[in-house]
Amino acid sequence: MDFLQRSLIEPLFVLGEVVDEKKSCNPSSLVQRLSRFLDRPLFPWKRLILGFSIGQYVFETFLTLRQYSVLQQVKPPAVLAKEISQETFDKSQAYGRAKARFDIVSGLWAQIQNVAFIQFDVLTKMWSWTGDLLLRWAPARFSGEISHSIVFVMTFIVLQQMLSLPTRVYNTFVLEEKFGFNKQTPKLFVTDMIKTNLLTAAIMPPILAALLKIIQKTGNQFVFYLWVFTAGLQLFITTAYPIFIQPIFNKLSPLEDGALKTKVEALAQGHKFPLQELFVIDGSKRSAHSNAYFYGLPWKKHIVIYDTLIEKTQTEEIIAILAHELGHWKLGHTTRLFGISQAHLLYVFSLFSIFINNVSLYSAFGFSATRPIVIGFILFSDALSPLDTVIKLLFNIISRKFEFEADAFAKTLGYRSDLAASLIKLHAQNLSTMDADWMYASYHYSHPHLSERLKALDWKPREALTSEKDKDDAVVKASGRDEL
Repeated sequence: MDFLQRSLIEPLFVLGEVVDEKKSCNPSSLVQRLSRFLDRPLFPWKRLILGFSIGQYVFETFLTLRQYSVLQQVKPPAVLAKEISQETFDKSQAYGRAKARFDIVSGLWAQIQNVAFIQFDVLTKMWSWTGDLLLRWAPARFSGEISHSIVFVMTFIVLQQMLSLPTRVYNTFVLEEKFGFNKQTPKLFVTDMIKTNLLTAAIMPPILAALLKIIQKTGNQFVFYLWVFTAGLQLFITTAYPIFIQPIFNKLSPLEDGALKTKVEALAQGHKFPLQELFVIDGSKRSAHSNAYFYGLPWKKHIVIYDTLIEKTQTEEIIAILAHELGHWKLGHTTRLFGISQAHLLYVFSLFSIFINNVSLYSAFGFSATRPIVIGFILFSDALSPLDTVIKLLFNIISRKFEFEADAFAKTLGYRSDLAASLIKLHAQNLSTMDADWMYASYHYSHPHLSERLKALDWKPREALTSEKDKDDAVVKASGRDEL
């Protein structure tokens, strides 16, 4: 089962019903008709959701196998033939194959869990069990749906953590360790998990309580109010996370005076970027991967650079990376992506209003006597998961377009060579995939792969930018979001 927001394309009519032109233009009428159509006795919700889940796993495994054939190639792409050493390319391919095999196995384990949850009505049993806990141990004033939902969600999170722990441990201490990326100790791994759970226990209950209260108080009109609250919450978290939460896990220090600081400040000033502070973060204590990102309010921005990025990348290449990220800001990509995500969120809440009182959906999963809102959203998410794939694909198309535009922006500033060189070096040091199957990339990648970006930059192969020393433990990945 999945808490992630799902969505699907809104139907323009309901099957089996003829709607006159005047009524068909009324959104409220459409919602009511669609709601009635989907809420029918004996509607096979459980089989449908189970089929969606298995079908998605089969499809994603098919894509992974397509990518696996690309990862078996023995020669680097032509655009990288002179820049990437054969040994570096071989190691990158081996790392990619190891991750692909891990994805298939971990995906199968998650699929087994999902099927078990559906077949054995785990949600129903967990809801009943957490309700009994409240009745036995909590004061009477905490016996309502909101308190029950909070205890249920916390229990659900703990259970999911326990079930996913084996794959997380393997990924960190076996797979990443084998290729020289892991810097975490078991103690730090456990400490991070404890901190995360404590933060969740502190932050999740009031947020969930507010969401449920809004729905309870506004009834069928909850969509707009829920959307406004969630949008405000996202803005707050985006601003507050680097200031209050990230320091719990990492240390941020002011960037020391020097050539890098001078050039970053000059870049920001030249494009009227409202730079307030420059920080260095100690990302090396957990991983050899690295990052660089912006955060803050529109009139007060901060730049954070990982220590591993500074350690193994030349100053001009870091400036080229930040020029790329500055391009996202200058071209309004961040604002547009936020606007798109808000439209998507409003769309999801609108669709949820169709399912929130669907008796047949609740009944199919054992909730005949009660219809908890939080359960309804979980089931709604799973029921609409197939078309989430369409939304994901559209988001990836937009994101990749923005990445090309940010690269082009850096190129216009005169950083074409430095950006291309940094991309090649960082991909080599990070053992990132240097080529990809088109179908796999379309579904999974929010960024173009290396060969595509170099071609867009009109990069011409010249001389080796990597060597056998790339096998060292200083592995870097630069980015303003997922990856550069």
